[in-house]
Amino acid sequence: MTMTAPALLDVAAWARRDAFEFFRGFDKPWFNVCTRVDVARLKQAVAERGRGGLTLAYHFLALRLANAVEPFRYRLDGERVLVHPRVNGSTTVLREDGSFGFAYLDYLPDFDSFAARGAAAIARARAGEKLLELRLEDTAKIHCTTLPWLHFSSFSHARHAGPDLSVPKLAFGRIDVDGARAWMPLSVEVHHALMDGLHVGQFVQGFEAALIDPETWLDASSAAVT
Repeated sequence: MTMTAPALLDVAAWARRDAFEFFRGFDKPWFNVCTRVDVARLKQAVAERGRGGLTLAYHFLALRLANAVEPFRYRLDGERVLVHPRVNGSTTVLREDGSFGFAYLDYLPDFDSFAARGAAAIARARAGEKLLELRLEDTAKIHCTTLPWLHFSSFSHARHAGPDLSVPKLAFGRIDVDGARAWMPLSVEVHHALMDGLHVGQFVQGFEAALIDPETWLDASSAAVT
């Protein structure tokens, strides 16, 4: 997929300039929040469509929101801030031998197209022989991982000291059914120089709203989020 070059944020005119300068110098400038979300309606909506699968569906929602909440598209470039016009996803894929690889999920606003391309990427990663195929130079992405074995309430990611230092990271956990509810842990980890709790809150609230009315978000004709 051809990507448009990122723009530069006018840091001098940025309302968060002081916070940017303050947190940029921290040894550990990231903060993480964990919550749980109810994916029961999303699971039902995907089943009724008969294609896509639940895992790809919640990755799709996450990427739609990451593209909609602008600071999730900000990346550090030295003392500059890049603004990517669009971000994609990468996610871990477990292989039969217990190793894992990465699948790159190109963001497409149409869920069916996203799911078809994403399923092919996951299949390639699952069948691959290389340990990891990373695109460390590409920061126009969101790092995702899924831990279907446990329902966590706290999470911490490994970090690579390189170009992707400021890439947001998401983690999805085991889904536990409680009556009509299906609770899934959601972890969001971001760079504090680029955003605050307000922006993470907008992302999480958007995710919750999408899960209440998933059909609208999965519908290609929906204009709820670009």
